[in-house]
Amino acid sequence: MRMPARRQAASAEPPPDTRTRILEAAFQRLATDGYAALRMREIADAAGVNHALINYHFRTKDQLVIAVLDMVNDRLVERQRAMFEGPGGYADKWARAREFYETDLASGFCRVVMELHAACMANPALRDEFRPRLDAWHKVILQAVREALDHYGLDLPVSAEVITVWIGLFWAGLELAMLSGVPTPATPLDRALDAVQEILQRLDAQAASRSARATAPRSTSRRRT
Repeated sequence: MRMPARRQAASAEPPPDTRTRILEAAFQRLATDGYAALRMREIADAAGVNHALINYHFRTKDQLVIAVLDMVNDRLVERQRAMFEGPGGYADKWARAREFYETDLASGFCRVVMELHAACMANPALRDEFRPRLDAWHKVILQAVREALDHYGLDLPVSAEVITVWIGLFWAGLELAMLSGVPTPATPLDRALDAVQEILQRLDAQAASRSARATAPRSTSRRRT
């Protein structure tokens, strides 16, 4: 049975607006060709819009790439925050973060971030815009590290801020190695990820054991009369 035209139109998904089409096309070009090879006319062709509309919405290439980053970054930062605030031990959360990493690598997001890292070396204005976007990730990780140290009862000779830097550089280095094709049998990246998870599993087990002992009822001996 054929649906009436009016109802058919109402149930159809509305087409993305011009700005969204430009951002999505720019993301794909940036993830595929990189920052240096990014061309406004090619983005316009991919988005199916007039080249002048890119200048109207974003004015410069740098404003466009920052808008591309924001389109994805805000959602992924919130995804990460929700994961850390959710239930489960930290080993489980590390495993979930690994799944996120694989997804972000496949989607092109990691490539986009690495491209902007590289572009910032010679572009101070872009760096000033890029830095607060990275800081959003740093704040999420720092909060999770502070909560983990408290949960595990660890008294370490380094601060939560230092551990946060280690974690951030660990993931950034991992992404760079994967994107550049560096991994070889001599650089077992999966084993490095497994090792962190094993450490967290042991810490989770120790924390659970302490909690069980703390909540267990104490036995009382009766005095002989």
